[in-house]
Amino acid sequence: MTLTELRYIVAVARERHFGRAAASCFVSQPTLSVAVKKLEEELGVALFERSASDVTLTPIGGRLVEQAQRVLEEVQLIKQLAEQGKDPLAGALRLGIIYTISPYLLPHLIPQLRIAAPQMQILLEENYTARLVEMLKQGEIDVAIVAEPFFEAGLATQAVYDEPFVVATPKGHPWEKETEIDSSVLADENVLLLSSGNCFRDHVLQACPDLNRESLPAGSLQRTLQGSSLTTIRHMVAGGIGVTVLPASSVSAADDALLTIRPFKEPIPSRRVILAWRRNFPRAAAIEAVRQAVLNTRLPSVQILPDEPVH
Repeated sequence: MTLTELRYIVAVARERHFGRAAASCFVSQPTLSVAVKKLEEELGVALFERSASDVTLTPIGGRLVEQAQRVLEEVQLIKQLAEQGKDPLAGALRLGIIYTISPYLLPHLIPQLRIAAPQMQILLEENYTARLVEMLKQGEIDVAIVAEPFFEAGLATQAVYDEPFVVATPKGHPWEKETEIDSSVLADENVLLLSSGNCFRDHVLQACPDLNRESLPAGSLQRTLQGSSLTTIRHMVAGGIGVTVLPASSVSAADDALLTIRPFKEPIPSRRVILAWRRNFPRAAAIEAVRQAVLNTRLPSVQILPDEPVH
């Protein structure tokens, strides 16, 4: 049994496809298939049920893959401990970040990290919160920048800033005359939201529960119009299709020509942005470097939280 074979079976379990698993491991499919078959013969059990359209784990295969994942994480921990002994701020740090934060934070964050830890190579992964959690647990990334609510056993978190939401309307909209918008009036408009799977959509619905699509009449624009990104939604709003809610950090001077931006009345909807990492991650100084770099970005319109405890 080799670590390479363990990596292969974990990849097959994750991808549910031998071809995709081989590609993710940067080997040919025959190479991976032969190695998996060899491991099954050595163990004397079938790890996978194979069909023309799908690959599924057998009951014993599921238990063995879970153990293989733990073994690989421990091997990675040994390597990281060795690196920490050299310099915790040297070497690669794999940073995950959700889509609705990355375009607005990274241009400020990366220069700060270069100043704080010039020897630390940052490898970026943009994705949804659920996928980043999975990658954290599997050791595929080291730290993630996500938003609360966030409850995951085995992961440590620390808040870095609070970010208010704002309302964006097309030019000439009646709300242009208002200085603040009450969240309750959003239900009277066609509000464009991100599609399901984006946590920012959930944040908006939580802050403005009247927008929940389940309560809207069938066929309404609010029920059918969604966007895959905040950029797409901006263009839809500029085209007069409706209004939307944006995180304050996403607003820039470029919006002035297309949109009218207005703050909410109290209580102002907001989100709390946090760092998340594995509790046994050995490079504590690297996590602290990322935290300090986020604090030093001084993003406009956000409230920095410099003294929040680790949870």
